[in-house]
Amino acid sequence: MAVQLNTTPQAALELVCPLPHVPGAVSIVRRRVREVLADWKVFPEIVEDSLLVVSELLTNAIVHALPPAMLRLSWARGDGLGSLRIEVTDAGPVPAAEQSRAGIDPDEHGRGEEIVHALATRHGISVHSGGVTRWADLVAA
Repeated sequence: MAVQLNTTPQAALELVCPLPHVPGAVSIVRRRVREVLADWKVFPEIVEDSLLVVSELLTNAIVHALPPAMLRLSWARGDGLGSLRIEVTDAGPVPAAEQSRAGIDPDEHGRGEEIVHALATRHGISVHSGGVTRWADLVAA
């Protein structure tokens, strides 16, 4: 099954990308993000950490939230510093009755928040009328 990504540069060094709610979407979007970070010349010391944070936030949106989901990246440079903001907005949590834990290995899931906490300079969650936005900032010198 082919997944088509519609990515739209909103302004200089900002990208908005819808997340298809299908298997394989995270790896497809992650590859696109790698290309964008290279184009933006994001400092190499945060690229791999950024990709891991993107993967964790997107996986959370697919596994635990209702569609649609949207990824927003923004990169700012100044005075020798660079800051990458990663945001994933979804339509909110899946109601408990709809969540299926069958086939989910507890050793493979449930650590995303700790990973984001370990890699991000700052991170948080914003609940709003459109759903939930999880965000993380990675800063490099």
